[in-house]
Amino acid sequence: MSFVSMLAPVAEDLSRVDGLIRRRLDSDVALVSQVAEYIVASGGKRLRPALLLLACGAAGFREKPGGEHRLQLAAVVEFIHTATLLHDDVVDESPLRRGRSTANAAFGNAAAVLVGDFLYSRAFQMMVEAGNMRVMQVLAEATNTIAGGEVLQLMGSHDPAVDEARYLEVIRRKTAKLFEAAARLGGVLAGSDAAIEGGLADYGMHVGTAFQLIDDVLDYSGDAATIGKSLGDDLAEGKPTLPLIRVMRTGSPEQAALVRRAIVEGGRDAFGGVLEAIRACDALEYARDAARREAEAAARAIAPLPASEFKQSLLELASFSVTRSS
Repeated sequence: MSFVSMLAPVAEDLSRVDGLIRRRLDSDVALVSQVAEYIVASGGKRLRPALLLLACGAAGFREKPGGEHRLQLAAVVEFIHTATLLHDDVVDESPLRRGRSTANAAFGNAAAVLVGDFLYSRAFQMMVEAGNMRVMQVLAEATNTIAGGEVLQLMGSHDPAVDEARYLEVIRRKTAKLFEAAARLGGVLAGSDAAIEGGLADYGMHVGTAFQLIDDVLDYSGDAATIGKSLGDDLAEGKPTLPLIRVMRTGSPEQAALVRRAIVEGGRDAFGGVLEAIRACDALEYARDAARREAEAAARAIAPLPASEFKQSLLELASFSVTRSS
């Protein structure tokens, strides 16, 4: 099952969301428009908007004639996601994303941070236009949680004492929270009961966690051209991700010491030795197993939903989160 065919039930809506994104990124400030166009042109899966639209369909949401609330909120979710990427790339000093220069590398840190702020503020303008207090509560809480997760990750940078529980907490806050909010909004728009809304939210949280787990695996096993960034970026930034945590917990004293030192010092000098230790401890398979458990939990969370092409796509997306190579 390809990613494109998986999203076939919402393909037309996603095309309309892309048009809406371009229109709402327009600004009378030339640099904002220039950086925004650069970001849009860089592509991306539009995964979070797709998740919101699929959740709407699975929950039985039917837009009133002429209504575009689902499209508007899908664009809002993408704006929030893009703003976090802009800020993340500045914090991480990342030169590449999706195989091309990051906005901060192309335009400078100041422009990237300020355009990220523009995207956040435009997102909040658009969510207010939706006129739904519950929607605003969900998205406001999500953005606050994401910001806290980013700070928590920063606090753990270059810290080999970060354990698996702390690592997962960062993922839940920083990455999975927006997946959770996007899926929950499908239930909110459909007027679903608390059980269905909560099930969709749980689905999004588990899928978002699985995606990040596999991102962390690909940093040590992917193809640089396919994943659109250099291998070992996480190690260079001193990020104690699950493969490294596994080595420190189960590896030999020498392997654990090598990984701890690499996390503290950052950089790529120890990448070869760290990769050998990861393979010796089967740490990538350990992380993949964790992602599989998240995907299985996601599927269970939406089991009560009636059968539909939208639900089927959600189930396929959960599987894809584990098997993907980019």
